[in-house]
Amino acid sequence: MATIIKIDPVTRLEGHLKIEVEVDSTNKVINAHSTGNMFRGFEKILTGRDPRDAIHITQRICGLCPVSHAIASVKAIEDSFKFKPTFNAILLRNLIQSGNYLSDHILHFYHLALLDYAKGPTQSPWTPGYNIDFRLSDAENSAIINNYIKALDIRRKAHEMTAVFAGKIPHVMSIVPGGVTQKPTAENISKYKAYLNEVKAFIDNEYMSDLNLIASKYSDYYSIGKGSGNLLTYGAFDLDATGNTLFKSGIYKNGTYSAIDITKIKEYAGCSWYTTDSGDKHPSIGKTEPYYGKAGAYSWLKAPRYNAEAYEVGPLARMFMNKEYTRGISVMDRHMARGLETKKLAQQMISWINSVSTTQSVYTQLGLPTSGIGVGLTEAPRGALGHWVGFSSQRVTNYQIVTPTCWNVSPRDDFGQMGALEQALVGVTIQDINQPIELLRIVHSFDPCTGCSIHVMDPEKNVKAKFVVSTPSPKGVF
Repeated sequence: MATIIKIDPVTRLEGHLKIEVEVDSTNKVINAHSTGNMFRGFEKILTGRDPRDAIHITQRICGLCPVSHAIASVKAIEDSFKFKPTFNAILLRNLIQSGNYLSDHILHFYHLALLDYAKGPTQSPWTPGYNIDFRLSDAENSAIINNYIKALDIRRKAHEMTAVFAGKIPHVMSIVPGGVTQKPTAENISKYKAYLNEVKAFIDNEYMSDLNLIASKYSDYYSIGKGSGNLLTYGAFDLDATGNTLFKSGIYKNGTYSAIDITKIKEYAGCSWYTTDSGDKHPSIGKTEPYYGKAGAYSWLKAPRYNAEAYEVGPLARMFMNKEYTRGISVMDRHMARGLETKKLAQQMISWINSVSTTQSVYTQLGLPTSGIGVGLTEAPRGALGHWVGFSSQRVTNYQIVTPTCWNVSPRDDFGQMGALEQALVGVTIQDINQPIELLRIVHSFDPCTGCSIHVMDPEKNVKAKFVVSTPSPKGVF
């Protein structure tokens, strides 16, 4: 007889996510559902507003990676009148976005994923928690938890570094149509370099060492949690004004690399709490009309597909596309690719900061056209991020956002095809169904971010998307 395991909510991620799996008599997962439990209504909020407002409003989608939303939004607006910022402005945008990357990747390894493999202190907030399949020695565990604590300080310094040119973080202020409003000076360049040297040293030494330790102790996770096996990237970090990027764009399928064709992207809503008319559309003409309680639906996430197939996005996809990490697609491969990407970015940032000019322009005054359409594509820390905008009379008529977690953690599409995470969960064998640590390790390897700003409420303001305790109930919060 099959058993249902629910983790609701999954903790140590951004937002509210429920995972429900069905296991057979051998505790092998034979079916899976992932549910985004909150409605993200930013597309509705932006309708009727000045398109430039989107740069700041969409950053509120997520406090972990707001910079990428700012980049995608400003690219969409600049695309509407075919403007390219100066190379000096590109450098500053890269330094702002990459600083956010470093902070986010360090956060993910140490403060979101690590406690799936290492024991935290036996006190709140680290307890209660699972107590199964920990493989580090006491000395190894103590050392890695010390770095867990140190990483809190390093993340703060990565934030302070980012704010040098961003104004503040999260929710940066200096990225605008036309470039960047923070002028580089010898003083703030020197300040940025000092932060970068310290953060980079932590990445090269503690982070990479700890990552390699976990990978060696849990090498079996190189064969767990593959998912769809398809990878997709939009590319990120412009190297010039002609479209060359540090992280290349493209798709990977069945061992073959191909150029990406964004006209083949569609969002489906058959299993999502949106109207039928909100699905089966390219984002440029997309709709986001909520329909909570729709029969057969189980998530607030739509189901993005490329050429009608599910794709995984994120650091592993980026490193694959650059052919800098191609070992495989699994839980541990995601962690390794993320670490190597962090190290690569920190090294590249030295070149960028050394190339910034204190005399060349970083901002061009622009006037907003009366009407236009544009698309802004970039890579958030978690993967491919796209913003599509249309406006008339200088007011937004349509705005659609497809986030990385929509790609990775989507529900089934109109064809019944599971999303990448759902596919990754199927096939894993769980040692103890009351402590399904294997499920958490798979989920956290994708680093889901289902954050949003709007609960679903009825007119009496009763929250509709409530958490439900599962049966059997996993112990603790970890």
